Amino acid sequence: MSVYTIHVTGIAEATTEQHLTDFFTFCGKITSVQFDPSAHTATLNFEKPSAAKTALMLNGGTLDGAHLTITSDIEHQDKDDSAHADHIDQTDKPRAGIAAEYLAKGYTLSDQILQRAIELDQQRGISTRFLSYIQGLDTTIGAKTLGPEKTISGKVQETLASATQQAKAVDEQKGITKTAGDYYTRALSSPFGQKVKAFYTSTSKQVLDIHEEARRIAETQKAGAAAGSAPATASTGVGSAAPPIDPSVHSAATTADPTVAAGKTTEAPTVV
Repeated sequence: MSVYTIHVTGIAEATTEQHLTDFFTFCGKITSVQFDPSAHTATLNFEKPSAAKTALMLNGGTLDGAHLTITSDIEHQDKDDSAHADHIDQTDKPRAGIAAEYLAKGYTLSDQILQRAIELDQQRGISTRFLSYIQGLDTTIGAKTLGPEKTISGKVQETLASATQQAKAVDEQKGITKTAGDYYTRALSSPFGQKVKAFYTSTSKQVLDIHEEARRIAETQKAGAAAGSAPATASTGVGSAAPPIDPSVHSAATTADPTVAAGKTTEAPTVV
């Protein structure tokens, strides 16, 4: 089986192998990690080339107070699998969506890194498999809340106020949000479903859009926790979920950005 490798140098003394795994799991499935704490270096192997390419997007960031240099011996290429596959994972998501997950979990990403995420989405386009998944949810939820052959996004375009109110009312009656198993189902069935759908299906984004989506993710996680559901993981929706950050071992991150405050842990590594 092929592996797709990145090299990380400039790692802080406080950083452990688990820190690295927690951080880079947002990019996709990691198959192995070779960590040399004495040399402050690590080599990570990913299952898919797109995961390695996402990891390279974070080059120049900081973890536990140290600047990371993330490189690769080769240029990793994006690979879009069949749009008809039943399962999608972390690597199918738009890079802007992955960046929003970082922010929602409490990491601080600089605008420069967020802009890289947007540019990668523009270069790649949105995965056809992910587009198919989101469109399928839109149609399924629309049929449940608004009637046969209706979509949430289509109805919202017709009559925004009445559609969102109707969707919200039916959602409350049928408990769609309470029983939904992934973030995207919950989000598309909410009054801001059209914004969520546009965020994940369009490459025309701005840095502010990523911050807004991060806030929605954080608020959804907070609402789920308040309702007594299991604690939300960093990677919302389908695919690889990043383990929770251990505040006892990660360095403090400070930010004045109110858009990420809702999802910010007390202490977390910072990417700038």
